[in-house]
Amino acid sequence: MDFSHLCSFEAFQQCCGQYGYGQDLRDLLDQEFRRSKGATYLDHAAATQYPESLLRNYFRDISTNLYGNPHSHNPSSSLTHDTVERVRDRVLQHFGTTSKEHSVIFTSGCTAALKLVAESFPWSSERGAGSLFCYLTDSHTSAVGIRGLTSALGVAALPVSPQELTAGPEDGAPTQDVSCQTPHLFCYPAQSNFSGRKYPLSYVRGIQARRLYPACDLRGRWFVLLDAASLVSCSPLNLHDCPADFVPISFYKIFGFPTGLGALLVRNDSAGILRKSYFGGGTAAAYLSGEDYYVQAGNVSDRFEDGTVSFLDIIALNHAFDSLYRITGSMLHIQQHTFGLARYTYMLLSSLCHGNGRPAAQIYAEGRFESPSTQGAILNFNLLDSSGQIIGYSQVDRLASLYDIHVRTGCFCNTGACQDFLGISSQQMKRNLQAGHVCGDNMDLVDGQPTGSVRVSFGYMSTFEDCQRLLKFVAECFVEKPVTVDQARLQSLKAAWASSQGSSEAPSPEPPDRETPKGAETKSADASQNGLREPKSPGEACCALTNVYIYPIKSCGAYEVQDWPLGPRGLLYDRGWMVVNQNGVCLSQKRETRLCLIRPQVHLASNRLLLRASGTDTVWVPLEEDGGLHAGSGVCHSKVCGDRVETTDCGDEAASWLSDFLGQPCRLIRQRPDYAREMKKKPAEAAGSPLLSLVNEAQFLLINRASVELIQDLMSSRQDSCEGERLLDTPGVISRFRANLVIAGAEPFEEDNWSHLIIGSARFLVAGRCGRCQMIGVDQDTGAKTKEPLLSLAACRAGKVTFGVYLSHQDPEGSNGVAVLSVGSLIQADTGDL
Repeated sequence: MDFSHLCSFEAFQQCCGQYGYGQDLRDLLDQEFRRSKGATYLDHAAATQYPESLLRNYFRDISTNLYGNPHSHNPSSSLTHDTVERVRDRVLQHFGTTSKEHSVIFTSGCTAALKLVAESFPWSSERGAGSLFCYLTDSHTSAVGIRGLTSALGVAALPVSPQELTAGPEDGAPTQDVSCQTPHLFCYPAQSNFSGRKYPLSYVRGIQARRLYPACDLRGRWFVLLDAASLVSCSPLNLHDCPADFVPISFYKIFGFPTGLGALLVRNDSAGILRKSYFGGGTAAAYLSGEDYYVQAGNVSDRFEDGTVSFLDIIALNHAFDSLYRITGSMLHIQQHTFGLARYTYMLLSSLCHGNGRPAAQIYAEGRFESPSTQGAILNFNLLDSSGQIIGYSQVDRLASLYDIHVRTGCFCNTGACQDFLGISSQQMKRNLQAGHVCGDNMDLVDGQPTGSVRVSFGYMSTFEDCQRLLKFVAECFVEKPVTVDQARLQSLKAAWASSQGSSEAPSPEPPDRETPKGAETKSADASQNGLREPKSPGEACCALTNVYIYPIKSCGAYEVQDWPLGPRGLLYDRGWMVVNQNGVCLSQKRETRLCLIRPQVHLASNRLLLRASGTDTVWVPLEEDGGLHAGSGVCHSKVCGDRVETTDCGDEAASWLSDFLGQPCRLIRQRPDYAREMKKKPAEAAGSPLLSLVNEAQFLLINRASVELIQDLMSSRQDSCEGERLLDTPGVISRFRANLVIAGAEPFEEDNWSHLIIGSARFLVAGRCGRCQMIGVDQDTGAKTKEPLLSLAACRAGKVTFGVYLSHQDPEGSNGVAVLSVGSLIQADTGDL
């Protein structure tokens, strides 16, 4: 059975359980999720999507009803209060309990709920008999972060591995010890946000009864903080059967909307131990401002909800519940649907092989996706090349973006699971930090070893087609042809699934489906490993400048020039302007590919920046304002690559022209001439911090024609993998890399080894290689997205998707003269000091 057949719906039906909710999912998507058409959204564990009916009904509600502050007693406030209390009841009903057993404390999210418990728990720091905070190592950062508070209080923290937790003593262990009431807290996730592993809810009673480690070894009263945020996104949770003391959740993970709203579900029997220091509006039964007198509110929810709750967001939950149950029927249906999709994807991805028979993926899971009782709708993995080396997650993410596939990469705020599955020691984690890797960045490999992985996760609106697109993407971009499948493994997985379906009992644990990640040494792109010649001797004129481009408006089309002056921030007027949307956020070709069709031109003599595009009239804005700021514009604050920049608006005419052309409200803004933005990663030899325009990282970007031609040749040899795409010529490839300076006469990728340049009489320092993203997949002539040249570049650079080098201008004499770069200028390059 070949891979294409296994990607068919018929094959999917054979190895998944329930699919859908009794209606055609395509109709559901057309009705409720039209905005996601064409996209493959597989990041539901981070935030799921909201249905359009939820928003329509919510906006109709708040547009027709008058809601006031619930702390007042007027009619509008009473309506708010009653509606909020109704929502509390719906939340409890959703989790199988009532207000007799539990209270709902609304927070800004799961993290705030965890923090509330940490700050309110009655920690005891008595020497030898103090409290203990224990947490499972497979926990989210927000749970582990409680350790920061307990440490400051002198309370010990104990990390517990999953293996330690399951190795409890005999059932005869004591269940209570009335002689010692020291409070201890154990925190664990109901479902790992890293791997989707579901931890038994029976652990709750086991810890409370002191039958599981570490509770069995320490006297006192044990409370359980069950992090349910990941679990409840796609699975039911019945709190009547699971007596966890504190359960934090985030609603956007269940409904998609509203965001910024969560809750702490507290057992009423346990609420009395929580103690607050701060008291805000609405939390006091009585207090005096003139003396230290305060009586807390009797109601648990009122006691801990400082100030006015986000009542309009809470009202939105009413409509969120309505939509969810109307579409799906129940959380059990969602669990079965999403698990079927995750299991099918796991089966095929874990069986996928290169043409030489080697596996194409390393899966990070404890089991084999036998049952939704032990595994959630999350699949975590790294891809492997045909030699068994790990492919960096950033490379996978960039290429996925070309296919409009939305995944999550990194460690997912779960360092413990990341270390465990990837085999990263604590010392290595520290060395990775010293090498420049921080949480959330795209440094996917350090010394050839992975720093993270790829995670896909499913939601109730996910479809078989989402799985199909992901699997075909992996096969097309990362699997050496011919694509093969490990049939023995696939049949084994199918048999395990059939066996689990035939039994009414939960399957017995299988040996962990884990493999030790193989060393992933990346193939260096240095000259010695690419067959390149050594750099020419110092000072030798090795090549010449063939093209000079400026990009007056960030992410818009190039303007080619023959001679151009250098300014204090790079080429004069390069990236001096940018387009922002109605929220003031910078637009780039990643979000709006039609930007490349706008062809700005700079006319120095007339002091004009012309905005041109095919089929439109030309408008212009002044290069320099004689009277300072543009009339009525004021100062705008924007961000470029995380940097705060001060800008000014360029007026309504340019805004109207751009809005009409792009089909969305937007404005043209320019960097204030007197605003100094400094380069973050300046070259070590730089005398000061080079100033930047609205560029991403450096003043100039240089590429080498020989490197371009090498990529072009590779694209030609790989053309079969990109059916329907026209083969790019050399100018077409050059345009994709959006360089300022193009040179000829050097060997392919020789520029990677340079440290200094002289172009004509201008001196430059090399500031590093340019990391590439999916934007090079945008055809600069049409705005269409293509897979090349990113596919070939990734293959050529073997894990480090870089092309071109950044430069900063040196002016050692501090000359005030205007330097000019001219096409045809000779270039002297060196790997050492000039």
